[in-house]
Amino acid sequence: MDPRIREHAATIVDHAVDLAAGDRVVIQLPPEAEDLAVALYEQCGDIGAIPVWLTHSDRASRAYLRAAGEEYETPDHQLAFYEETDAFIIARGGANVTETSDVPPANNAAFKRAYKPVQEERLSKRWCLTQYPTSGHAQLAGMSTEAYQDFVWDAVGLDWDAQREFQAQMADRLEDADEVRIAAGEETDLTLSVAGNHALNDYGEKNLPGGEVFTAPVVDSVDGEIHFDMPLYRQGREIRDVRLTFEAGEVVAHSAGRNEELLTEILDTDDGANRLGELGIGMNRAIDQFTYNMLFDEKMGETVHLAVGAAYPETVGDDNVVNESAEHVDMIVDMSENARLEFDGEVVQRNGTFVFEDGFEAA
Repeated sequence: MDPRIREHAATIVDHAVDLAAGDRVVIQLPPEAEDLAVALYEQCGDIGAIPVWLTHSDRASRAYLRAAGEEYETPDHQLAFYEETDAFIIARGGANVTETSDVPPANNAAFKRAYKPVQEERLSKRWCLTQYPTSGHAQLAGMSTEAYQDFVWDAVGLDWDAQREFQAQMADRLEDADEVRIAAGEETDLTLSVAGNHALNDYGEKNLPGGEVFTAPVVDSVDGEIHFDMPLYRQGREIRDVRLTFEAGEVVAHSAGRNEELLTEILDTDDGANRLGELGIGMNRAIDQFTYNMLFDEKMGETVHLAVGAAYPETVGDDNVVNESAEHVDMIVDMSENARLEFDGEVVQRNGTFVFEDGFEAA
């Protein structure tokens, strides 16, 4: 076994979910990640945690979603199981990243709505989402399998204490801010309020890799236009060149250069899916290559991302409304050129360089 797999398992157990003796933990991994399951089981055995490995199959999911159509019941037995669980460890890494590409978007949206109570229960516990490097994801990233393995292990193996301190410089500024403006190129000029909401510093706990500072916009505050000039992969399909127009927090116009019908289905999932649930600022300088994997791409240090759909409740202040949705879809803006990020009128990032980094004045 690659020794980096055991190192990754130790980081997950000790740093991300902080397992202790007696903790009941669900380990949800694809079959290709069996080595990681072995390493995690070793860690659980050493500390006295109680693991259950659930194998996730994209092929099985595809078969179910295609056969069931648009009628789903909430899986109460799974919900009951999750209610008895203390922590979740989930890794992506299937063999075929386009396996679900021929599932009708309406089927996916209906399943998301039925599954929402289960998802909310999982998110209320300690959890970590990470990546196992497989040839399928390497191919999507345009990399050899070996190069992709190096890329993943480097990104998840940072000094997370040092990363926390670096990101705190932005988290503190965002916590104190009221209004955020994103301006990039000729097509993006968006303002939103974060007044009363909380900025969180993601340094490799719930996501491995970590590397972002994020919050929730005030639901009805978003106005302007934005062009997400970096593509995303969703439901096994590429969505490219997304353009959204917001008025009083709601998407009033949208388009995409590819798979616009899928974008439409996402926005129509429920009432909260056409509003923003997250603003995130990428700050992981170890992630320097776009890979069509949002777990990594949204952390790149010259990007910001916004998510339509559900907000993380811990980012929303007591006096503000939590945007609720069965969806949470992140989309990215490249901030490396002709771009600036402003907090209350002060530029905090210019052309990808943060105000506290060397070279900011010249950026």
